[in-house]
Amino acid sequence: MALLFNDFASWKAHCEQEKVPLYQPVLDYEKEQKGRGEAQVWEGLQRAYDVMKEAVNTGLSEDMSSRSGMINNGAKKVYQNEKTVLSREFQNLISRALAAKEVNSCMGRIVAAPTAGASGILPGTLYTLQEIHGLEDKKILEGLLIGAGIALIIEQKASLAGAVGGCQAETGSAAAMAAGAIVYCLGGDIDQIFNAVAITVQCMLGLVCDPVAGLVEVPCVVRNASAAAIANSSAQIALSNVSAVIPVDECIDAMGEVGQSMENRYKETAMGGLAATKTGQAISKKVLIQDIEILPDEHPEE
Repeated sequence: MALLFNDFASWKAHCEQEKVPLYQPVLDYEKEQKGRGEAQVWEGLQRAYDVMKEAVNTGLSEDMSSRSGMINNGAKKVYQNEKTVLSREFQNLISRALAAKEVNSCMGRIVAAPTAGASGILPGTLYTLQEIHGLEDKKILEGLLIGAGIALIIEQKASLAGAVGGCQAETGSAAAMAAGAIVYCLGGDIDQIFNAVAITVQCMLGLVCDPVAGLVEVPCVVRNASAAAIANSSAQIALSNVSAVIPVDECIDAMGEVGQSMENRYKETAMGGLAATKTGQAISKKVLIQDIEILPDEHPEE
């Protein structure tokens, strides 16, 4: 994408000038960077989406218990709960985002989109979107390219790493990618797509990265579910032509500024936030003790 532009305004201007769909420059970028033909890029996207769906299904059907004990089949509990807060579709969305992220926490196969810590958001949102609206895989794959383009610009203007910008950089970016993809897949125009990104970033701005015991489990897994919900709410708002007021590029600039200003203890160091609570510290000590391998004395006393 840097071959063409470094911000959303340039992305829009290029597509309007060349009269190409929003995903086309990202497709061209993939072809150029990877040295692949167009068919190969689409095949790679299909494999990635298949892995996303596989992660969702695995998380909802197999045992998802992590070594730390903090992850214990939460996705299945949500999916199977007979009490529904809003609708079955919303329940599916939340459980699927949890499921894919739990697969990551239990060392299964996922797609880092854009990171492993945020790997449940795009699978949960796109799987559910496709089911509700009966979309073809091709449309979802185009949405994935839109999401990739969004991530590439965020990476240049701010960050995608929790260690650099906090959790806003990981789950926030993934939610922005998902919101833009949702609006695109439902026929939104460029302004609506970018407005969805701006609204999402505004909602996720300032979120810290505070993994308990340094593991990408708590609160990471449940944040994937909440981010999936925010992505859908932002998409609904944007499709209704409600303005974010602050342009998307300025929102991403703000995201970068907040990330730079954030104290290091809130950036994946497990030294602040939930990781620093009494319970968080107790879990950390327990996990560390469990992971220590006690080696036999090489020179036992005779």
